[in-house]
Amino acid sequence: MSAKIIDGKAISDFFRAEYKLRVDRLLALGMRPGLAVIIVGDNAASEVYVRNKARACESIGMHSEVHALPAAATQAELIARVGRLNADPAIHGILVQLPLPAQIDDRAVIEAILPEKDVDGFHYANMGALVIDESAYPPCTPYGVMKMLAYEGVKLEGKHAVVVGRSNIVGKPQAMLLLKEGATVTVCHSKTGDLAKFTRDADVLVAAVGRPNMITADMVKPGVIVMDVGINRLPDGKLVGDVDFDSVSRVAAMITPVPGGVGPMTITMLLGNTLRAAERRAGLNKGVGETMFA
Repeated sequence: MSAKIIDGKAISDFFRAEYKLRVDRLLALGMRPGLAVIIVGDNAASEVYVRNKARACESIGMHSEVHALPAAATQAELIARVGRLNADPAIHGILVQLPLPAQIDDRAVIEAILPEKDVDGFHYANMGALVIDESAYPPCTPYGVMKMLAYEGVKLEGKHAVVVGRSNIVGKPQAMLLLKEGATVTVCHSKTGDLAKFTRDADVLVAAVGRPNMITADMVKPGVIVMDVGINRLPDGKLVGDVDFDSVSRVAAMITPVPGGVGPMTITMLLGNTLRAAERRAGLNKGVGETMFA
């Protein structure tokens, strides 16, 4: 068996084309969706991510702002900046780029963002809403995984989904989103004994732990659908996922590559959440022409 490669770039382009049409509808109503990204310090990787987000916004006609604060900025200064963006009617989504310097409490900053502008989906209100199936802004990476599965026609109802990783950014919200679609979900993590016992039983496997090539072919069953969220840089500079792509792709039915799999969808889902925030401000409810996982 040779797995079908799930092309995250192509799927991302598909959704961005839809989002551009929806931006155009809002522009015709006199509203331009706006995203503000705050970055603190000079982390090189964060700077690349922020530039990519700004370019993505501009590519579909959205307004984008980058607010750069020095590494020595205080928590009070950062929260004050968030407060000004909360009050700005031109800004519909606010994202604070993580990680933040040690002197700043990430959670305090996230909680300062208005829930209706928290397009990263990490505010307590939005995380809580996710648990009861009401979240308007699911965290972007697990949301991207769900969109990819839906695009590929994967029916999750009745399937056994195994999530490897329990982070607040991916693992936990991923489990909630899979449950919403009717999957039976097992969450594994660093304390799980005999990990392979669980992964071999998965119909859908989501790997999100940040350990290169940890999921190997002997840990999955034939026909599994593998969504590799991990992005790891090897000593030689090569990017790989949490899944040993070469071996697992010979067993799986579908698999995402790294790079080019889930990664492109994360920024696209950020655009989608920001667009939905603007549509809600315009009184268009969940959004024009979009259901949560269509």
